[in-house]
Amino acid sequence: MSRLKILLTGAGGQVGWELQRTLAVLGDVVAVDHHQMDLADPQQIRDCVRACQPSLIVNPAAYTAVDKAEQEPQLAHAINALAPQILAEEAKRLGCGIIHYSTDYVYDGSKSTPYVETDATNPLNVYGASKLAGDLAVAESGADYLVLRTSWVYGARGANFLRTILRLAAEREELKIVADQMGAPTWSRMIAEATAAIVAQCYAAKQTGLASVKGVYHLTNAGQTSWHGFTEAILALTAELASSQGRKLQRVLPIPSSEYPLPAKRTQYSVLSNDKLAAAFGIVLPDWQTSLAAVVESVN
Repeated sequence: MSRLKILLTGAGGQVGWELQRTLAVLGDVVAVDHHQMDLADPQQIRDCVRACQPSLIVNPAAYTAVDKAEQEPQLAHAINALAPQILAEEAKRLGCGIIHYSTDYVYDGSKSTPYVETDATNPLNVYGASKLAGDLAVAESGADYLVLRTSWVYGARGANFLRTILRLAAEREELKIVADQMGAPTWSRMIAEATAAIVAQCYAAKQTGLASVKGVYHLTNAGQTSWHGFTEAILALTAELASSQGRKLQRVLPIPSSEYPLPAKRTQYSVLSNDKLAAAFGIVLPDWQTSLAAVVESVN
């Protein structure tokens, strides 16, 4: 089988940055960011794919400003729904596979047990609706595809909850953190490593591509916590870092979502079951505490 040529979007993002490194051993990665491929420009997307002629498209790029999306629904839809549709249509035309990333925000949080891939979707905000539209467009394109839904993504780089908490802890004596929203914090590197393992299985080992496994899969670290619990774990693991940073923080108070109103409504429960991923690929991500400890070690 000829060497894979992988078109990777969103190369500057949290997941894209990690994917650029994990996929490099599996093929020739053509990594583009918004400067080379503006996902709000349909023609530029088509031109980029046709110039690249990839054998696999990996699309972690997205409009992720959840609250801002409430004021920019058309832009969110263009990037999160229309762009994946075009990428998938181009994949179908080329006969190549596409891996697309989605979110727990496609669900409404009304369950109290982990969501499975067959559960009904019902997004509560513009961001979630735009991502769901993208998922459906990819699935309906006729291309061989994977939609990987993840949650609460963070890492050592980029704009994310971990880095925000570390910054605020050095600036404030007290933090009030929402304690009634439950999810699974997921390290961006775990997403990238799992993706590389899937690609290796489908293209290097079985050499059949995505045709036999196409569909929607959940991909998160194991376990669950609240944003307050996540914060306490971050601060406990970075206690040594605190002294060198001159950390001011004295108290972390749990609050209900009602005390921290935001433009976009959030789900109260968005834990995802990863059983389908494990059954199909034998991939089981570690619990979120284990991954967090590894990230903090890299920050230190």
